[in-house]
Amino acid sequence: MKNILVPVGSNINALNTLQYAIDFAQAVGAKIYLVHVYSSPKISGGLLNVDQIMERDSKETLKEHLNNVDRKDVKIITSTLKGYSVIDTLKQLNKLLNIDLIIASTKNDGADDTVFLGKITGSIIKDTKVPVLIIPAQVKFKPVKKILMTIKSGSIKSVETLDLLVKIQQTFNSNINLLQVKTPKLDAKDLELNDKLKSLIDTHIPTTNATVYQGVLQFLNVEKPDMLCVIRRRRGFFKKLWEDDRVKKIDFNSNIPLLVLKGMS
Repeated sequence: MKNILVPVGSNINALNTLQYAIDFAQAVGAKIYLVHVYSSPKISGGLLNVDQIMERDSKETLKEHLNNVDRKDVKIITSTLKGYSVIDTLKQLNKLLNIDLIIASTKNDGADDTVFLGKITGSIIKDTKVPVLIIPAQVKFKPVKKILMTIKSGSIKSVETLDLLVKIQQTFNSNINLLQVKTPKLDAKDLELNDKLKSLIDTHIPTTNATVYQGVLQFLNVEKPDMLCVIRRRRGFFKKLWEDDRVKKIDFNSNIPLLVLKGMS
């Protein structure tokens, strides 16, 4: 893992997420690309220097964030970018910079307290092909000693999906407990585990629930992991939740970092 992208806004969660990203990057030996994307409002006539004002404010936002974190010895490259679509801009950066991981706040858009994932972070998960590590508000970095990975199907078409998980396990000497939730209409072949996945896990926990989410709720308090890991598939984990980008706490909530790997349908 070499390149971590950290998109930030001006909300109260941004500072905590940036500090977590710095601590994480130091542990895995990566550098950070810290970006703030701004867009100019559509104004007819007057205020010809609105772009300059928005760019200045964007740079001030990044400067303020950096002045209020412990940068340690991590290389941080900052950039302010004008883009009419935050997601499209981030997609371009992912390709240009060979990003290995995006670290984002649960909410980047000022969503209310009933929301777990704001629309921007939800769209990052849904519409980019890079793994995303989501940091809940006020969660501080600590070594990832125990990971609860949750799947429904043990079939993984591309073993590269697991590369980031392998890196985290090697860095922190993590124990990975695999929770495999058997839901109605699950095919028998889905119960078979991919060989690479099987080699990573310490414990395989099969359970039967109506939904994957119910299975997660049942074991989160029992396992007490440092990180929750899922694979984002088109027909996989929390499919219904991701459809609308924004996720309410009543539907899903996590008080620990959530790592979303990108699988194939």
